Amino acid sequence: LARGPRYRLDAEQIRDLALSSAGLLSPNVGGPSVKPYQPEGIWEAVAMPQSNTRTYREDRGEGLYRRSLYTIWKRTAAPPSMEIFNAPTRESFCVRRDLTNTPLQALVLLNDPQFIEASRELASHALQAETDFDARLDFISARLDGRKFDAEERRIVRKSLDTALTSFRAHAGDATKLITTGATPPRKDADAPELAAWTLLASQILNLDETITR
Repeated sequence: LARGPRYRLDAEQIRDLALSSAGLLSPNVGGPSVKPYQPEGIWEAVAMPQSNTRTYREDRGEGLYRRSLYTIWKRTAAPPSMEIFNAPTRESFCVRRDLTNTPLQALVLLNDPQFIEASRELASHALQAETDFDARLDFISARLDGRKFDAEERRIVRKSLDTALTSFRAHAGDATKLITTGATPPRKDADAPELAAWTLLASQILNLDETITR
């Protein structure tokens, strides 16, 4: 195991990791395909006018959080967040997926509603479960990386948290906008700037190479 090859997780595994760490992943097995978050206009751009899949209608409720195995695929328009992580389209046969690391992948993890929502829910669980900085950080890092951060890493993370918290305290509207991303509402008793700062922190840890690499 120590000498096993390192490689980035597949697209479906990364999405399921984020949802599972946040307690959002649906455990149900089987059933029809589902339509999670996707940018507008993807299907419309490639669909025939008479196609019955011309328009993408996003699911509600559990459909947003099913395992990626159940995400519906349009042959000419793969789910974009998965395609950026090298999930192939269905237009041609694929023997083995490419494995790349690009800036677009980092942008997906930091900006896609599915990952923002997962980061917020993970942060929310940490804030509810623990009361001090170190314990909250351990909660998040254990779920995403399976370990505790060392002293130098904690110093860097603490600096990032303090900077984010100062910014969100000064711009409460930005904090509210961040924590209301996604269909799952934030806790009503949450301190918006604090939750937003920890959401940003969880998002940064999710975006680490260590998190998405086996």
